[in-house]
Amino acid sequence: MMSIQLDELLPKAAAFWSEVVASYSPQKIEFVGTLLVQIVTFWLPSIFYLFLDVIAPSFSQRHKIQPAPKQPMQRDIVRCFIVVTQNQILSSALHMGLLFITSRTGSASSYRVEAAMPPAIEIGRDVLISLLLREAMFYYSHRLLHVPFFYRRIHKKHHKFTAPIALAAQFAHPLEQIFANALPISLPPQLLRSHVLTFWIFLAWELFNTATVHSGYDFFHNKAKMHDLHHEKFNLNYGSIGLLDWVHGTDKLGKRHSE
Repeated sequence: MMSIQLDELLPKAAAFWSEVVASYSPQKIEFVGTLLVQIVTFWLPSIFYLFLDVIAPSFSQRHKIQPAPKQPMQRDIVRCFIVVTQNQILSSALHMGLLFITSRTGSASSYRVEAAMPPAIEIGRDVLISLLLREAMFYYSHRLLHVPFFYRRIHKKHHKFTAPIALAAQFAHPLEQIFANALPISLPPQLLRSHVLTFWIFLAWELFNTATVHSGYDFFHNKAKMHDLHHEKFNLNYGSIGLLDWVHGTDKLGKRHSE
């Protein structure tokens, strides 16, 4: 039954995508599509997690990692919303600037915008490589931000939330937003010259993942607990998938050095 539905849906999706590519410029497709992915996979889940206390209070209390006294105040949440909105505007403005530059240099888009949809094997390959590259870029930039000089001036802002909420994933200094949050996600598929649909799949996963691990709720095999512990203790669990934390031994609590 499922295979029959997929057999019907895939040609329709391919036809729709082909029509989109024929109707709009690559720059417009990349910019608008990327913004929509950010709204659907970061903003909407973050707002859902934020209101889970109201929507399902008993369910919320069962899954919340840290107790009520440690939860952020309303004014902190409002401030977080303002800063994250500013960072969204900054990221979108830089994306628009990049598209303008690439158009001037003769390249239509940062990624491949083609009428043909990418084959599944290409999507899987590029997403896997992007995950590994993102892990390296994020881990080492995050470790650098915990060096006292950079921590005091840049990263301390993000650690204001010792009991994080989903939106706090992008509650950050503008330099951190660019070099630790945005570039480790956008650059790997650009280096691979991935299809824009592959980039959107990778972006959707990364944004949903970062919203979830910052949500304060533990739904997915201790992923949120690991990052929650980073916000509480500061000097472990620096990476995204945990690979480099395992390699460098930072998956275990060590001596605090960055407060």
